[in-house]
Parts: sequence; C-alpha cells; structure tokens
Amino acid sequence: MKLRVRSGDSLWYYCQLFLLPLDLVLDSNPDVDPNNLSVGTEISIPGFNTFGYKITKGDTIWKLAQSYHLNPEAILILNQTVNLNRLRIGDVINIPFRITRPIVNVGLKYDDAVLNKHLCELQRFYPFIKTRTIGKSVLGKPLQEILIGTGQKKININAAFHANEWITTPILMTFLNDYLLALTNTQNLCGIVMNPFYRSVQLSVVPMVNPDGVSLVLKGPTEEVRDSVVGINNESENFTAWKANIRGVDLNNQFPAKWEIEKERKEPKGPAPRDYPGDAPLTEPEAIAMANLVKESRFDRLIALHTQGEEFYWGYEGFEPEEASIIAKEFARVSGYKEVQYIDSHAGFKDWFIQEFRKPGFTLELGKGINPLPLSQFYDIYRKTLPIFIAALYT
Repeated sequence: MKLRVRSGDSLWYYCQLFLLPLDLVLDSNPDVDPNNLSVGTEISIPGFNTFGYKITKGDTIWKLAQSYHLNPEAILILNQTVNLNRLRIGDVINIPFRITRPIVNVGLKYDDAVLNKHLCELQRFYPFIKTRTIGKSVLGKPLQEILIGTGQKKININAAFHANEWITTPILMTFLNDYLLALTNTQNLCGIVMNPFYRSVQLSVVPMVNPDGVSLVLKGPTEEVRDSVVGINNESENFTAWKANIRGVDLNNQFPAKWEIEKERKEPKGPAPRDYPGDAPLTEPEAIAMANLVKESRFDRLIALHTQGEEFYWGYEGFEPEEASIIAKEFARVSGYKEVQYIDSHAGFKDWFIQEFRKPGFTLELGKGINPLPLSQFYDIYRKTLPIFIAALYT
C-alpha cells in the first residue's frame, strides 16, 4: 500500500497507525531518509492493501473507521485530495485493510509462471523483501532468490532441483508467505513469535532451481526442445519420471564432491531423464548459479528440499560440524522425520556445501509415495515440514 507524506508525519507514526514493526517499514522504503521526510514523498506500507468504498447515506469517516477497525487517521491519510468533511453519496474513497490471508495458491500445478506471478504479488505487498536473479536456466528462465531479514545468521532453503519433485516449490513458497504474514501481523507460527527472527536471521529462498524441467513435467515439451527431450526420454512423451534439467543432466549430481564416483557408477552414460551427472562437475547453468550463490553468500546452513521418504540426510564424509547433530535431532523431534547421517551418495548440493564450508547442510525428503507426489498430499507434507523450517531459524 502506498501513501503520501504529510507535514509532521514520520515513519514511526505510520508504524503506530498501522501497528507494524518499525524495521519492516524502514526496509520497505530503503531510499527514504527517515529523519528527513519530504511532504509528498511516496511511502510503502507493508502488509496492507486498499479497496474503493462508495459513500452511502449516513457515512462518516468516524463510522467507517469503527466499522473496519481502523484509526480514522488511516483513512484520512489515504484520501488527502478528498474533502472528507463533506462526503457526498456516491463518492469513492480508499479504505486500507490488513492482509491476513495467503497470496500463494497451492491448489495449482506450480510451474515457473505461477511462481513468478506469486513473487510479483509478494514483492508488491511486502516490499521489505528483496528479490534478485542469480542466474538463468538452459532455456533462459530466471533463477530467483528471495531475501528476508537483516540478521547475521544466513540460511538458504532451496527447492525443485529435480523436475518431478516440483511440489517442493509450493511447500517452500507457502512457508515464505506464512512467514511474511506472521511478520506483518505480529503473529506466531507453531507457537513461536516470528518477528525476532527478522532481526537475527537473513533467510535466502531459491524456490525453483530447475524451472525448465518442472515445466516439462507439468506441461510437456515446447517445440523448441521436443525432439531432443523425446529422444532422451526413450521416444516417450510421458515426462512424469523426469528429474533432470532440460539437457538431461541431474542437477543434484553436478557438484564436485567425489563427483567421479557417481560418474563411474551411475548407469546413464549420456543425457537421461534422471541420474546422469554430466560430462564434468558444474557444467549446467542451474548448478553453476547455485554454487556461485553459496560462494558469494557464505551461508551458515543450507536446506535442500526433495521428495520422498519422510527422512533427511545431514552428514557427508565426516566433514559436518558438531552442531549439525544437534540441529538434526531438533528437526527430527519437531517433524517426526527420520534423521540419517550418512548414505552412499556423492556429488549432491548438500554434500558439496558440507565438504567445502564445513557448515550444517540438510537434504529433506518430503512426503511418501511415487514421484511426482500428488497435490492431495500437500497439507500433510506442509504440516510436518513447517516445524523444520522454523527450527532452522532458532537452532
């Protein structure tokens, strides 16, 4: 929601008027000097929207404010060009309202078009978040990172490395949306107040690492790639089992953590719907973008979302720090997921992160069944996973 500064206004006053934490308002207006507000400056108020109200007989600003549980000043400040002392029947004025419901719609097949729509809406209503493109897919689709918070602890959560595990994206986006709602409404999630984490944690979210592959699974191939992907897929146009990127490389087998072992033992020796680790580590733009992001950001912990199994992996070759065990036990306690320290697997994103940075890294296998997991499992998966997301903030 946008409003215009009046003489005597301050950002602190807006926080009192709309019951918002000051840091959210400050970070929603990074180009504004809070100590020198100029009359007429446009200010963003996070977590609010407006609707047009048509005046009826007997309406007054005081009555409307009472009806919508607002301070009358909240209406006055949005209607500075209207003579609110002489309202006429039929006049339309702006009424602010607090956003209390999610923007993210999880009842959809969640491809990159849906993701980008939701990201635009979240950026509009929660301008304290930062979004940026960290790279592009093989087909040139942007790989988006969302940043929330100003804390010293840096956490990355990513989803949809594997195409037919696309349900991990709406799971992560729902958490993101619920976190934003909790921040702007000063509410809790799972009984824990979220606002302190905004100041103690910087949360990085990469909701869809493999947009080309996700689109292939959900919509089928475009004419541009039809011949190549059908050939890789053994001449079948059923892509439900496809995990790889659009070039047939498994992005979670692309990292230089004993990559040569996976190259030798993986059955596919060329592009395939799954498991082919490529001709060398870090050949694919999506994997390169994620590696560069980690090198640049130096995260304190990392969580990669996959499906399925209701378990998570947290060790690699003894490189994991001691604190990883404590965090793993908390993840298992709050979710009921099984913790597994070691598995016979290499070249994964989590493996490389632990090996290179000696920081806690986790691969979460959400849900149970056959990939792609159906949307009918969404709420059960989210119910069990949400406590892990929150525990990642406080452990």
